[in-house]
Amino acid sequence: MPKKLRISVMMQAGCVPPKSDAGLSEQEMMSCKTEYHVLQALKRLGHDAEPLVVASELNVIREAISIRKPHVVFNLLEEFRGLDFYVPYVLGYLELIRQPYTGCNPRGLLFATSKALQRKILRHHRILVPDFYVVPYLKKTRRPARMQFPLIVKSATAHGSVGIAQASVVHDDEKLNERIAFIHHELSNDAIIEEYVEGRELYVALLGNQRIEAFPIWEMIFEKLPDGAANIATSKIKWDTNYQQRIGLKTGAAENLTESDVKRIIHLCKRAYRVLNQSGYARIDLRMTADGRVYVIESNPNPQIAIDEEFAESALMAGVDYESLLTRIIQLGTRYHAGLE
Repeated sequence: MPKKLRISVMMQAGCVPPKSDAGLSEQEMMSCKTEYHVLQALKRLGHDAEPLVVASELNVIREAISIRKPHVVFNLLEEFRGLDFYVPYVLGYLELIRQPYTGCNPRGLLFATSKALQRKILRHHRILVPDFYVVPYLKKTRRPARMQFPLIVKSATAHGSVGIAQASVVHDDEKLNERIAFIHHELSNDAIIEEYVEGRELYVALLGNQRIEAFPIWEMIFEKLPDGAANIATSKIKWDTNYQQRIGLKTGAAENLTESDVKRIIHLCKRAYRVLNQSGYARIDLRMTADGRVYVIESNPNPQIAIDEEFAESALMAGVDYESLLTRIIQLGTRYHAGLE
């Protein structure tokens, strides 16, 4: 591989960043922050990096690759034809034309598009996950007797905390049915109903294909949540910077974990990564209860890698700066698709 690479950064149309962030507010940059940070860092590294904008047609990808002949496609695509479910098929197309790309392979990414499927696989391998059941779109079903309150209601397929609010945590059947109806009618998705696990909100960033590196365990803390509010990462917490300040949101290296806890959590996350057939990089979301039980909530391949997101911050604490992190992601992509790892 030459030191200077031609890199096409694959993204959806609404995420193309400006040439400069000058004069833009934090809210205005939110929709394209990762794309901006990645493009700027790749250019600082001396690479020839340009956006590859994808909406709903594969021929755009074919023509761009045919003309530009990139050494690697840096994949930041989150939707195709408006659905995240189709992204694995786009990556399958890249594999068919033998175009190296970064991030998770299509099989591992496909498992992640369904929270229920992911949990079934993890549970089969005796990895602790919250108990759950699924209510298909516009269907009704009775709550299984084993599922006791409190419960949390989510979209079965949407990511990025879409559809998650304080109202998602329910304590009776009336509120449960209201929230299921919200997921069905507002998001047009199946609803997944989970056992609500009270505990610490932990994250582990993983990097690798067969040989997996784990960065320091990260934690999300809410210092000023209103009384009675659940400490969950709602959509408002994730995307509203003013609200983040009001509730005292802090993220950083998890404290007060024993050496045994750290080893156990890292081992658990690497097992989950492997059984879900993931590659490239991922973030594992966890809940740790007061008595030390650790639940895998979900694994997120190709998570947000803006310079100020948990993944990059955790890598930095491990001594891997942002440019080095992107370089390693590129190397993993090219090695995976060359069959070297």
